[in-house]
Amino acid sequence: MLAPTMPSPLRVHYTFSLSPGDTPEQAAHRLAIEQTAELPLTVIPEAALAMAGRVVSVAEVDGSRFAAEIDLPSDAAGADLGQLFTLLFGNASLLRGVRIEHIDWPSDFLALHAGPRFGIAGLRALARVFDRPLLCGAAKPLGLSAHELALRCEALARGGLDLVKDDHGLADPPSAPWRERVARCQEAIERANAATGGHTLYVPHLAGPPSRLTERLAEARALGVRAVLVAPLPLGLGTVAHTVAEIAATNEVALIAHPSLAGAFFTADHGVAPEVLLGDLFRLAGCDGVIYPHEGGRFPLSPRDTAALRDHLRRPLGTLAPAFPVAAGGVDPTRISQLVAALGPDTILLLGTGLYLDAQPNGLERAATRAAQAVRALPRNPV
Repeated sequence: MLAPTMPSPLRVHYTFSLSPGDTPEQAAHRLAIEQTAELPLTVIPEAALAMAGRVVSVAEVDGSRFAAEIDLPSDAAGADLGQLFTLLFGNASLLRGVRIEHIDWPSDFLALHAGPRFGIAGLRALARVFDRPLLCGAAKPLGLSAHELALRCEALARGGLDLVKDDHGLADPPSAPWRERVARCQEAIERANAATGGHTLYVPHLAGPPSRLTERLAEARALGVRAVLVAPLPLGLGTVAHTVAEIAATNEVALIAHPSLAGAFFTADHGVAPEVLLGDLFRLAGCDGVIYPHEGGRFPLSPRDTAALRDHLRRPLGTLAPAFPVAAGGVDPTRISQLVAALGPDTILLLGTGLYLDAQPNGLERAATRAAQAVRALPRNPV
C-alpha cells in the first residue's frame, strides 16, 4: 500500500539575533525544533521526524541579524488558523530577536481555507460603488448613548459616506448596549438612505464571549446589517476564521477587521511583519477588509510596511479573494486626492478625528459631504 502523501510544508522566512556562544546555524536549528518537536533530534522517534522543522538556508543580513528559511509541517496546523499561528510563532514569541518576514504559502494549504467570502468585489457590490475608492466614517466617541451615536451615523450617511462603523472600543457598554445601539444606528442609516437615495452600510463592532457571537451576528443580520467589524487578535484568529466568518458567510454578512493589539508584533527585530499578520493571516481568517495604520498618520508604520501590506491584501493568493485595505489612523480629509493617488482605487479611506475636527464649525453632515464630494470628483476608474 502506498504511504500517504505529506502535504507541502510552509516555508517561513525568519530573521533573528544570536545569543552568546551561538552560531547562526545553531540558532536557526533551535528555532526550527522549538516551533515543532521541542526535543533534540537524537531522541525523536523516526516516525515523528517528518514533523520536525527543517532549516533550508541561513544567511547574514547584517553584523547582528541573520535570516533563515525554515520548513514547518503544514499538517501540524491543517485548517485550524489558531494552531497555525502557534506553529509559526508560538514558542518563538517567547524568545528575543525573532521576526517572521515572509511565508511561502503552498497551494494545497491555501485550499483548506475559504478566505474572504465577499472580498473587494463583494464589498463593492454591497456598497454599490464600482469605480472609485470607498469612504468610511466612525461613530465616536465611547460614552455616548445609543441615540446619540445613531444621530452621528445618520449625519455621516446623509453626507454620503459609503460605510459608517462603530469604534472598536464599543462593545456592549451600559451607555450604548449592543442590541439597542445596533437597532438605532441601523435604523438611522436606513432613514438617511431613504432620504438621499444612498446605500450607506452600517458596520457594528461584533465583540463579546464566543458563546454570544453567533447570537449577536444573527441579531445584527435580522436588523438589516450587512457588514460587521471584528478584532481578530482579541477574539482569536481561530474564532474569527472558524466561527464568525463561517456564520457570517451563511448570513451574507461581510467582515472588516480591526488591527487592535497588532502593534505588539510590529517591532523591527521581533514579531511578525505587518504584511504577514494583517495582510496574510487576517485574509486567511476570512476578513473582507482590513483596517491598517497608514503612513503619515499617528501610528509609526513605514511606507515600506504599508505598501507591502496593501500588496498582500490585494495580490493573488491561491483561490482566496483579495481583501480591501482600509487606510486609517489619521487620514486627513483634505488630502483625499493625494492619498488615493498613492494608495490606489481599491482602497477604503477611514475618516475619524480629521472628520470630527472639520465638523466643529459646520457640522458633521457637512464635513462628510465635503469628503464625499472630494472622492467623487476623482477620475473614475472602473475596477
